[in-house]
Amino acid sequence: MSLIILGLETSCDETAVGVVRDGVLLSNVMSSQVDEHARFGGVVPEVAARAHVEAIRSLTHRALRDAGIHQLDLDAVAATRGPGLAGALMVGFSYGKALAWALGKPFIGIDHMEGHLFAPTLEHSRFEPPAIVLLASGGHSQIVHARAWGDYEVIGATIDDAAGEAFDKVARFLGLGFPGGPAIDLAAEGGDPAAIEFPRALPDRPTDLSFSGLKTAVVTYVRRHHAIGDLPPLADVAAAVQEAIVDVLVTKTMNAVGRTGVPVVAGGGGVLANRRLRKRLAEACVERGVTLFLPSPALCTDNGAMVAAAGAFRVQRGERTPADAEVDPSLRLGS
Repeated sequence: MSLIILGLETSCDETAVGVVRDGVLLSNVMSSQVDEHARFGGVVPEVAARAHVEAIRSLTHRALRDAGIHQLDLDAVAATRGPGLAGALMVGFSYGKALAWALGKPFIGIDHMEGHLFAPTLEHSRFEPPAIVLLASGGHSQIVHARAWGDYEVIGATIDDAAGEAFDKVARFLGLGFPGGPAIDLAAEGGDPAAIEFPRALPDRPTDLSFSGLKTAVVTYVRRHHAIGDLPPLADVAAAVQEAIVDVLVTKTMNAVGRTGVPVVAGGGGVLANRRLRKRLAEACVERGVTLFLPSPALCTDNGAMVAAAGAFRVQRGERTPADAEVDPSLRLGS
């Protein structure tokens, strides 16, 4: 029996709606708030929530239109329950519950990080657990052992800043703008990643991550060398920063492969759109002899299609989210 799911994603600063039928992507639309938050140098929760309210209804209609279906054709509605910004989450979660109730359809709340786990399935039909999955975004950096769908163990995580957060902080200091990941990726073009050796944290902890010290190292280096008139080109600084983050993510992911013996690697989250990271991961997987499944950059960022894909799995298992359920900004994968 065909299963058509509408997915709503409003965990942070992007309003996103997607429609998936039997694992096939029918539509995936998004309203970005980058320009609204750029002048603040980061996401402002109240601004994000208001923008979601303004965009979600029209975006849902657009997603249905692009998918070529009527809302009555839906079999269920899924929405991100957490983690994320409380006010932002409430917009999509409440709208999803109301829409499902009005249509008489099941509603399911989805863990945002599980959505990223399902993102590769929308373009790679062969992707199945067991797998080591690198989840890296502005708010989260985790290495997950997905033993089966619904059975996840977080075997590595950041003890402080996430990788995307490190990109944002360094980019802000270097005057490259927001969001930091794409800005540093662009600034690093033509730069020498070996020009500066920034620190790689926690070398004695094989799968744990730490990025809080990187900004301090960059600030200290730039100020010291600027003072003596010996500052390398911006492209070299950006490339070296990017390499430090990428090197840690790839090394720790491969450590997890070695620890578990799992022959499949996947990824999700906005940081996985980084070109250097994708290249380094691909090279490491070829060298290790494991298979790599990455979503296209558009599906690495927060999107409704991944929520719909995870929702389809949960609905098929007979799960339903009660009408009195609330969002959980601190939701942990597997809880």
